[in-house]
Amino acid sequence: MSNRKGCMLIAQISDPHIAGWGKKAYGIAPTAENLARCIAHINGIAPAPDLVIVTGDITNGGRPHEAERAASLLDRLRYPFYIVPGNHDDRTGLRSVFGEHAGPPGPRGFMNYVIDGFAMRLIGMDSTLPGAPGGEICEIRAAWLDQRLAEAKERPTVIFMHHPPVRCGVAETDVDGFAGAQRLGKVIEKYHNVERIICGHIHLPAVVRWRETVVSAAPSTGMQLVLDLTLKRPSEFVLEAPGYQLHYWSAERNLVTHTVYVRDNDGPYRFEEHPQAGGTAGEPARKPL
Repeated sequence: MSNRKGCMLIAQISDPHIAGWGKKAYGIAPTAENLARCIAHINGIAPAPDLVIVTGDITNGGRPHEAERAASLLDRLRYPFYIVPGNHDDRTGLRSVFGEHAGPPGPRGFMNYVIDGFAMRLIGMDSTLPGAPGGEICEIRAAWLDQRLAEAKERPTVIFMHHPPVRCGVAETDVDGFAGAQRLGKVIEKYHNVERIICGHIHLPAVVRWRETVVSAAPSTGMQLVLDLTLKRPSEFVLEAPGYQLHYWSAERNLVTHTVYVRDNDGPYRFEEHPQAGGTAGEPARKPL
């Protein structure tokens, strides 16, 4: 995409939940195999992404060997990639394994950093609160973000982190919580160039308007959570096709998001080669859809 002036393509991987070598997450989910499938798919798409971001829960239990296994898979990407931690990760362990892919050290050891040199500016934010499933943006992280946004008020910017800072009607946001959401929101609403806050955590694609921008969440490459808007059922996951998202910054300065599921499909079929129901082969083809 970088060879098209003003355009950019970002691939987002989220919530791989990689277990130890030879293991499945929770003894059931083939998360390493699913991540490998997504990586192979991303490596084959055209146009090529400018970069890949991984929005947390890279490991299933924060163990060093899980991070090492995840790194061995992510290193297969043909494009630059960057990570932020999730609540299942250990930020110190991730940094020791992933090195420059975790960005330069941020304040107080937080995994906060800026990626420049593309049509959009990207800011990675560490939203983790050690020992808790929910997210947090403390005063230190909020002040750091305010300073970074003030440096380039006119540059279109994407912030990526693990936890959505707004309730999405599911347990992973409404019950897990997000400490400092108001603090973060006050920073975000000061700047009109924040095109998107890109997250994971809920293992489902979701989009919500929040504080003069848009928050979106990606599906998991590892396993999908069961949608329960009642908040009454226990958290459950299902083994479905792994998914990731593509975020396309167009020449018209629109950020368009596509969710991609990596699975075997029947097709593709060309509309013009298959007449509509009730039609006859050889009839002039109608414009599809």
